[in-house]
Amino acid sequence: MSRTVIDVLLLACVCLYALGLLFVSLYTIAQAQLLWRYLRKRKPEEVYLHNDSFRPFVTIQLPVYNERYVVERLIDAVCRIRYPRHLLEIQVLDDSTDETTTLAAAKAAEWNAQGVEVIHIRRPNRKGFKAGALKHGLATARGECIAIFDADFVPGEDFLEKTLPYFADEKTGMVQTRWGHINRNYSILTRLQAFALDAHFTVEQVGRNMGGFINFNGTAGIWRKAAIEDAGNWEDDTLTEDLDLSYRAQLKNWQFIYLEDTVSPAELPPVMSALKSQQYRWTKGGAEVAKKHLANVIKSPFSFGKKWHGALHLLNSAVFISVIITSLTSVPLLFAKRDFPSLQPMFLVATVFLLSFVVLGAMYYVSSRSYFRSQGQGVWQFLYTFPVFLSVSMGLSLHNAVAVIEGYAGRKTPFVRTPKFNIHTQADRWKGNVYLRNAFTPLVLAEALLMGYFVYGIVTGIRLGDYGLLPFHAMLAAGFGAVFVFSVFPGLAVRSGEDKAGVVSQGF
Repeated sequence: MSRTVIDVLLLACVCLYALGLLFVSLYTIAQAQLLWRYLRKRKPEEVYLHNDSFRPFVTIQLPVYNERYVVERLIDAVCRIRYPRHLLEIQVLDDSTDETTTLAAAKAAEWNAQGVEVIHIRRPNRKGFKAGALKHGLATARGECIAIFDADFVPGEDFLEKTLPYFADEKTGMVQTRWGHINRNYSILTRLQAFALDAHFTVEQVGRNMGGFINFNGTAGIWRKAAIEDAGNWEDDTLTEDLDLSYRAQLKNWQFIYLEDTVSPAELPPVMSALKSQQYRWTKGGAEVAKKHLANVIKSPFSFGKKWHGALHLLNSAVFISVIITSLTSVPLLFAKRDFPSLQPMFLVATVFLLSFVVLGAMYYVSSRSYFRSQGQGVWQFLYTFPVFLSVSMGLSLHNAVAVIEGYAGRKTPFVRTPKFNIHTQADRWKGNVYLRNAFTPLVLAEALLMGYFVYGIVTGIRLGDYGLLPFHAMLAAGFGAVFVFSVFPGLAVRSGEDKAGVVSQGF
């Protein structure tokens, strides 16, 4: 290969690296604005909480598909929700093909005998997957308000008492509650997921709710049935039917309310293969919804600020494409810095982008500080957790970037459910779960190769005496290595969270 060709390729890598950093910076600016809003947050208007006269008929929908480990727990928890029995019906929307159906039917009969109306609904096929099941159930639902819980949730008995009063305002279309984590400390993966989700369910949701678009998170929320119908009902042309309906409803001027202080506990995937299934669906679905609604948001009559945050919210998953592009081009960048000294001023300007890490660090610190304090831990625990979280997130960037590209390209794939485990404590086991799929895929092999690629980046930086990207390459090598190892040897993620006595530790 000629020197000219090499130089052209190096300059192309520099340009791609800069474009990747630019998008990450735009994303960070939006996150900084959400953090500022969160720090200035106002609680939702509480006047309606004292309106006990608002007692609509409520339908609770439970979409399930092959959930033998958790379906009974789910139905029990929902049937214990406090509300007048004559104003409540529970639909078990069961698309299962295994013994989940027998378990659900028996549990429904048990609660019907106690005076709780539980309707076990079966469809002839899984057309539309979760969206299709919800739409099918909605056709016969008698509720003015529709609450939805996925199979891994264990809602509290006061769920309706905390959420229904807000529907006394006829403009309210949906109320979303915060997700809790019943198995946060089961493994390093569950702790990292909780760390990430806490940021979404504090800074992001509250910040967006203060003048922007927010999303129904697919579960642990309650809709006004009229809002669902006015927005066009559930549609199955994306993998994130919840995000899709959220934007269609808000573009119709329905108001959404987010309740940070009302927590609905749920189970986190304890192994990497299950986490990847969930991440794939969320990131690809987000890209599909962006493709479907980005133009609608931009053309909407809302303020520039609301459209700005709505657009970046829809483009959130694209950050993984930026991360993988920036990562892959960062190794050739070492040679470009050596061979093109005239570009040194530009490389110095690029260090400003390190502020992105500061902004993200501030956001995650604010979202996690209350939990760390409750565990008797402080800033040092955060300073350890945050880089570990960033490293593993970078390690997932290839997997998620592929999903996002598929979403933008319009490649359709089936709705792949996240396996549930019914895991609460370290004594519970995930091995033997019949829903787990083969964890070793071509992408897993690619993750191992990327680990080696960034180790080469570390060695090259040291050899060239350029240490500026060394921390970045070290985090990438560790992140891709961890994702590879936990994909192939899932038990290591659990064991890494045990202390010497075999009890789950509260930190990492």
